[in-house]
Amino acid sequence: MLIVKHGQTDTLIEQARHVREVVFIEEQGIDPALEYDDLDPVCVHVVGTVEDVPVTTARLRPVEDGVGKVERVATLKTARGNGYAQEVMFEIERVANSQGMHTLKLGAQLTALPFYERLGYEAYGDEFLDADIPHRMMKKTW
Repeated sequence: MLIVKHGQTDTLIEQARHVREVVFIEEQGIDPALEYDDLDPVCVHVVGTVEDVPVTTARLRPVEDGVGKVERVATLKTARGNGYAQEVMFEIERVANSQGMHTLKLGAQLTALPFYERLGYEAYGDEFLDADIPHRMMKKTW
């Protein structure tokens, strides 16, 4: 069973970084210098664990009044297909709403567009490269 927690503790940040390292650096080959930034301390981290093992994560960063940016959404390959990332996104939306946000933006890898569309996000703008991976911006407003 997935347990989802959010916050800004060192433990949550470490758990999130573990999932991100496996997915983005090891699996997708992203340069660690691009993955690790100085924004972790200002973000709310959401981490989903199964039997105390972190398997999915995302972070939320306020970017302007009423608007947040969802970043670093990742699920371990062995945990995909169980709805875990959806649960993390629902938690991100709850946190955003509780902080007075009414819009969430994110840069989605093209392969993930259908996932976010099912959650009510709409693509906008042109395709762009982030870490040499094609992306589109998406947003959801409530």
